[in-house]
Amino acid sequence: MTVIWRIEAVEYRKTENGVYISANNNRRKGSALVLVTVCMVVLSALGLGMLTVAYGVRHKAAKLKNETISMLAAEAGYESAVFWMSQQKDMLSALYLEDPAVSGALNFAQGRCNYNIELYTFVGSRPVYRIVSVGQNGSFSRTVDVLVVQAISGWDMGMCRIPTSSTDTQAVFFADSEIIDMPLHVNDYEDSPDKIDIHIKGNPQFLQPVSMGESRYQGGTGPDKYSSAISVFDEGIYFDQPDNKVTDEDIVQDKIDRFEDSTNASYRFIPVASTSVSNRYAAVQLEFFVEDGVGKVRITNDCTVRGKYAGSYDYKIKAGTDGSIYEKYNIYSYHYMPSDAETSGKRFTCQVDDTYVTQSFSGVESEPGGQIYVNGNVIIGGDKTEHNGDQLVKGKISIIATGNIWIADSINLDGPHDADGKPSDDNTNILGLVAQGVIKVVDPGLSASYPTDGSGGGNIAGLVYVPIARSGGSKQYNRVLPDPTVVEAALTVGGGGWGAENVGNRKAYSPPQDDLILRGTITEAIRGVVGMIGSNGYLKNYYFDDRVLEGILPGDIWLQGKFIPAPAGWHDYRVSQ
Repeated sequence: MTVIWRIEAVEYRKTENGVYISANNNRRKGSALVLVTVCMVVLSALGLGMLTVAYGVRHKAAKLKNETISMLAAEAGYESAVFWMSQQKDMLSALYLEDPAVSGALNFAQGRCNYNIELYTFVGSRPVYRIVSVGQNGSFSRTVDVLVVQAISGWDMGMCRIPTSSTDTQAVFFADSEIIDMPLHVNDYEDSPDKIDIHIKGNPQFLQPVSMGESRYQGGTGPDKYSSAISVFDEGIYFDQPDNKVTDEDIVQDKIDRFEDSTNASYRFIPVASTSVSNRYAAVQLEFFVEDGVGKVRITNDCTVRGKYAGSYDYKIKAGTDGSIYEKYNIYSYHYMPSDAETSGKRFTCQVDDTYVTQSFSGVESEPGGQIYVNGNVIIGGDKTEHNGDQLVKGKISIIATGNIWIADSINLDGPHDADGKPSDDNTNILGLVAQGVIKVVDPGLSASYPTDGSGGGNIAGLVYVPIARSGGSKQYNRVLPDPTVVEAALTVGGGGWGAENVGNRKAYSPPQDDLILRGTITEAIRGVVGMIGSNGYLKNYYFDDRVLEGILPGDIWLQGKFIPAPAGWHDYRVSQ
C-alpha cells in the first residue's frame, strides 16, 4: 500500500503580543465576505424576480377582471336586445319604422355597453337579425356579434283547452294511437289553482320535444305536477319557456297588415256576399292544380257561403276580447258563386308564380314567394271531378284571410316525398295559411239539407251552387271528404283553433272515425276539436315539415316570443390592448 503525504506550507506572523497566528485566517475572512456579498446579490435578484412575478400576476389578474367585466357588459347588452326583440309585435315592422330602441346603452357600477339591432339578411323568406353589443371597462373592450332568428315550433297553442261556453273551457286530451311528430309548445294557462297545462289520456306518441310556458312545479316551488305524465315525453319536455304571441290580437293584426301591404294589388280581394242567402259569409274560393308541369290556382271571387248553426264545439274567439270571450260561429254548409263569374272575370286561373312578391327592408330582400290576401273568408277545395284529383300545390305561396279559412278537400304538395309521406328536403313547394278567424276542415255533407232542386242549384237567381269534396250519393250535393284527409300546410290561426267542424255529427267516409293527416306546422290561439276519442270526427296524425326552418315559406308569420342564435351565428372578440 502506498501512502501519500501532503505537506502544506503554513505562513505565520507575530502579533504585538508576541503570539504567532496563521496568515490564512485573513484569507478565509475575505472569502466569507465575498460569499455573503454573492448571496445578497442572488437573494436580491430572487426578491426582485418574485416582486416582478407578483406584479405581473396582479396586473394580469386586474386585466383579466377588467376584460371579463367588459365581456359580461357586452353579453348584458345582447340579452337586453333579445329581450326587447321578444316584446315587439313585429320585428320587421319595428326596423322598417326605425324604432329608436333598436339601439341602446347600459351603464353598470363597473363597465358599460352599447348595442345595435339590424336586419342582416333573409334565409329564403326567414329574416336573420344581427345584434352587435360592445362592452367596455376602462380601456378594455369586448364585442359580441350574433346572428339571431325567431324560434319556430311545429305546433304552438295558446292553451290546450277548448271553449265550452262564452267564458268556460275544458281540457283537450292527447290519446292512445295519436302520433305527434312535431315539436310542441303550450303557453302558460295561468290557472288557479295551478294544474298541468297539457292533458294526456293513455300513451300518445310524442316523437319530438315538448316545451311548456309553465313551471313543472305547482306555483313554481310546490309539488311536481308532471310526476305522473313525465314518462310519456320520450324526447324530453322543457319548462318556463317564452309564450307564443298568437293570443295577442294586436300582434296578429300587425302581421296581417304587413301581408296586405306587401301583396300584389291584383291578388288582394274584398269579396262581397249575396244578400239573397241567409247566414251569409263573403268568400274567395281557391283550387290548386298542376297543368303541364306548371302550378296553377283557380280563383273565384264574390262567393257566398251559407252558414249553418254551430255544433257543440264550434267556437272562435270574440274579436276585441284578447282571447277572454268565445262565441259560436255559423259553420260552412255549402256555397254559391255568381252565375256570371266566368264572363265577368270573377273566376279566373293564374299561375302560382304570378302571385310572387319580394319583401324588401332597408335594401335587404327576401326570396320571392306567392301571396294572396283576402279581406274576408277563403274556401280551399272544389269538386274532384272538375280538376281530377286532390288539391295539388306547386310553388311557394301563403294565403291570408281576415276571416275563416275553410278546407274542403285534401291538400297535397307537388314534388318528392319521403317514405314516411313527408315532403322531402329537396321539395321546393310549400303552402302557408294564415287566418284571423279559424282554419277548419268542413263537413261537406251538410249541404244535403239546404239546396231545394235536384241539381243542388238552390233556386236563387244570379247564383250557382258549387259542389266540393267527393260524391257521397246520387245527388250532386251528397258530399264527403276522403279518408284520410291530408293537409300539407303551415297553419296560423289567430281567432281560434285548427280542427274540424260539426265534429259530433259529421259524416265519416269510413265510419266511425276517419284519419286527418297534417304535414306542416300549427300555431293556434286556442285548441280546436278534431275528433271525439274513439268516435266522431278525426283521429289526428301530425308531422312536422322542418323545411320551414330553412325559410321556404313566403312571408314572416312566426309568432314565437323567443329569438335564438342562428347556427354558427355567435362571435365574440376583443380589441387588442
